[in-house]
Amino acid sequence: MAIRSSELAGLDATRCAALVRAGELTPLELVDAAIDRAEQVNGTLNAIVTKMYDGARETARSHPGTGIFAGVPFLVKDFLAEVEGVRFTESSAFLADYVPAEDSELVRRFRAAGLVFIGKTNTPELAIGPTTEPRLFGPTRNPWDAERTAGGSSGGAAAAVSARVVPMAHGNDAGGSIRIPASCCGLVGLKPSRGRVSLAPHYGDMWSGLVSELGVTRTVRDTAALLDAVAGPATGEPYVPPPPARSYTGEVERSPGPLRIGFSVESPLGDEIDRECERAVRDAAALCESLGHVVEEACPDYDAEALWTKFTTLLSAGAAWAIADWERRTGRTAGPQHFEPFVWRFAERGRALGAHDYLLAVQDMQRSVRDLSAFFGRHDLWLTATLGQPPVKLGTLVYQGGDPFELRRRSARFSPFTWIGNTSGQPAISVPLHWTRSGLPVGVHFVARWGEEAALIRLAGQLERARPWEDRRPGICAT
Repeated sequence: MAIRSSELAGLDATRCAALVRAGELTPLELVDAAIDRAEQVNGTLNAIVTKMYDGARETARSHPGTGIFAGVPFLVKDFLAEVEGVRFTESSAFLADYVPAEDSELVRRFRAAGLVFIGKTNTPELAIGPTTEPRLFGPTRNPWDAERTAGGSSGGAAAAVSARVVPMAHGNDAGGSIRIPASCCGLVGLKPSRGRVSLAPHYGDMWSGLVSELGVTRTVRDTAALLDAVAGPATGEPYVPPPPARSYTGEVERSPGPLRIGFSVESPLGDEIDRECERAVRDAAALCESLGHVVEEACPDYDAEALWTKFTTLLSAGAAWAIADWERRTGRTAGPQHFEPFVWRFAERGRALGAHDYLLAVQDMQRSVRDLSAFFGRHDLWLTATLGQPPVKLGTLVYQGGDPFELRRRSARFSPFTWIGNTSGQPAISVPLHWTRSGLPVGVHFVARWGEEAALIRLAGQLERARPWEDRRPGICAT
């Protein structure tokens, strides 16, 4: 191997794939090095819950494919993305022995890109919540401070990428589940536009379009290339965003031109924002202005409390649906003994809704989104903190009994902005531009118009060049 194993940890996926194409590394060397790194840190972080080492080595030896990421080791989140023949649990005891009979469409696209799966990552039960602390597998720890959350629901993915186990990993997002852990772990996290990445074959429109698929990375170019690899409709999609003008990879170094950026430092729900998070936004606004963008303090004019109420109504209905869906798919009857108390009680709230309640919530949410979207007639992007607080201590966002909606509101204080892009379907990205005085990462968050991921990628690439972050390493880091 021309490059030492210890050097591979610092390479992004784009560079790893280039070395394979050049014949300087073999896929097996990359995979073996990633497995070694996983074994170094996973005992501490608890990021990987299902190991796929033997299959990864066999794939790397025999046929890793010829796609853009041929031979690059990768982790799949244990939610939505079903891998044929590999345990799939969504961190629920109800699914502890479920094994899918086929790949999901997204997994097929990951394989076609040449990615080699070395394992599946931890998530809260049914991916509900902004922290990854499921009862089935236990908490995932943050590589920057092992006593703090790695975020959720793609917390296992983010912890592993931040700790240099793999250069990027799969994640999905219904209320911030890509961007929250990206902020907590100092990564790039893009939630694509509604409909940009297929949920086939089982789903077309999850939770009225709240859910998007992609992943977390350490570099903007990896995010862009991953989106190139998996974007596009499958047959029979309920809606499809406009196609991009060019490859997303081609946007990374392209000038964004002068953008009109409105920034906000106040929570839309009226909760206090941590001073470090406010400082991150103001610093990012100043950086954008220095790069030639027109920046002003401005906020969309909409009823955030009403929108939040409808969003949580959809989530509770979604929890009830998820359990019913798995009952139908497995032929088993679910009970409270199979689920964590919060998930079961949240689902009970959803089951108490009528069909008319659900559709009224969808109607009201869509009306609020019309008000929200008027902001983007005057501005190209909306800049906020990704989170209202730096990564909190483990246990802070865990259900302790009582009204499950109280925990949802506590979660909203932690993540007051990310869920808004899920209600509107707009693309949004978290980039790691700020660290606290104690060394914790704080992401900043940009939202663009629906279908305009390219604008986010161009700006993120510009910010990465102006203030590089890739060489920052957490205290818990594989070598």
